[in-house]
Amino acid sequence: MARTIQSLERAAAVLRLLAGGERRLGLSDIASATGLAKATAHGLLRTLQQQGLVERDGASGKYQLGAELLRLGHSYLDVHELRSRALVWTDDLARATGESAYLGVLHRRGVLIVHHVFRPDDSRQVLEVGAMQPLHSTALGRALAAHDPAARREAVEGGMAAITELTVTDPAEFDRGLEVVRSRGWASDEGETWDGVASIAAPILDRRRVAVGAVGITGAVERMRSGRALQPRLIAAVRECARSVSRDLGAGRF
Repeated sequence: MARTIQSLERAAAVLRLLAGGERRLGLSDIASATGLAKATAHGLLRTLQQQGLVERDGASGKYQLGAELLRLGHSYLDVHELRSRALVWTDDLARATGESAYLGVLHRRGVLIVHHVFRPDDSRQVLEVGAMQPLHSTALGRALAAHDPAARREAVEGGMAAITELTVTDPAEFDRGLEVVRSRGWASDEGETWDGVASIAAPILDRRRVAVGAVGITGAVERMRSGRALQPRLIAAVRECARSVSRDLGAGRF
């Protein structure tokens, strides 16, 4: 019979306890219920907390399941399936807007581009599938971070480096921006990642209304703006593309 790793068994027992009992449990409750010494339970909880699998409430000191566990729980949605569902819609988005369209997913504290449709003109362009974009300064990253606590945490923990003089680097200001994204349903950046370049993006939700990706367009600021604001028709096109892909994934109407 194959040997098991005791520390993993104990960690699994703690996660099952938090998943099946009260929403939050204190250290003594967890140690008692799992039969572990307090010091052992505390060490496990600290490790799980560092990995985002468990969160500790600052006021009560009690523990609950973390946002990273939620994201892992929805990893059944294969990236290739997401891409295949989005192919037609992103092609339509590029044609409708005249700009490059991108599909991105959360990956290692960044946005991994899994599909890229060229701007429909004769300009020379480079395929960016497989490229990584920052979470904190791009529209795709903000669309993800506004709807996925794990993405928001990774954006902040990634350091929020100043890429241009317009990049938001203050976590409090970043969080205020995410509130705006959630309220209006779309994200943007103008010159915060690339000088003179603007982006618009919206989240893609699955059947449980969990953000599994984001879709957006990128182009020169002067083309994307109408006066001092981003063009409403471009925003509407991006949002409709995100809704269409989400519906294909079972999210229903929203």
